[in-house]
Amino acid sequence: MTTALITGSTAGIGSAFARRLAADGHNLVLVARDVKRLREQATELHDRHGIEAEVLAADLSTDDGIEAVATRLKDRKNAVDLLVNNAGFGNKGRFLDVPMADELTMLKVHCEAVLRLTAAATGGMRERGRGGVINVASVAAFVPRGTYGASKAWVVQFTQGAARDLAGSGVRLMALAPGFVRTEFHQRAGMGTDNIPNWMWLDADKVVAAALADLARGRSLSIPDPRYKALMGLAKVTPRSLLGGITSRTGRKYGPQ
Repeated sequence: MTTALITGSTAGIGSAFARRLAADGHNLVLVARDVKRLREQATELHDRHGIEAEVLAADLSTDDGIEAVATRLKDRKNAVDLLVNNAGFGNKGRFLDVPMADELTMLKVHCEAVLRLTAAATGGMRERGRGGVINVASVAAFVPRGTYGASKAWVVQFTQGAARDLAGSGVRLMALAPGFVRTEFHQRAGMGTDNIPNWMWLDADKVVAAALADLARGRSLSIPDPRYKALMGLAKVTPRSLLGGITSRTGRKYGPQ
């Protein structure tokens, strides 16, 4: 039986990954900050699907938290076959309105943690000749909109570059770039969503299903919905100055997830 490690597993897309992978028979390592929610999640998934669900409380905005997860990923005796780097958050406000400490924390979680955990996981995967990494980005990676979009653009570029470097090793890496997903993400960031059209919202379980299918196909980038694929195609031929204005009018501060 294979094992998947999911960061930010207790809510949103992370929780959807945990449900789907448990239903498919994978053992899980669940990573988040809230120990109580982690234990409740682990118990529910174990009781429902008969899988083993390990709990690892870690704050990925700290060196100690990142290192704790990296240590688990490097454990050769209890190997992790699939890593889902999902932990992330948004900041409300425009550039210079957000405290610099919050901007740096975002880069720590979205970039440094993804880099270090991907490296920790893929070393053993390459030795075994198999494994996968899904790094959750956002369609905000493709529009010029603040630190959130910039950090997610880094996730996409890093993941696709690493996928190219590891081609032929049996290790697959993919960046997942969803649009607006109905999760706790915007509520936690204090962002209003009333002005976002209903057609732009995605279901987390469907996003996960599309992501896993794309990973199995060997894709290095997954945009899991035809509507967003069309929008991103349009974005490629739209001047970036106009894209910034469009994202402002939708009310987004740092983008969807």
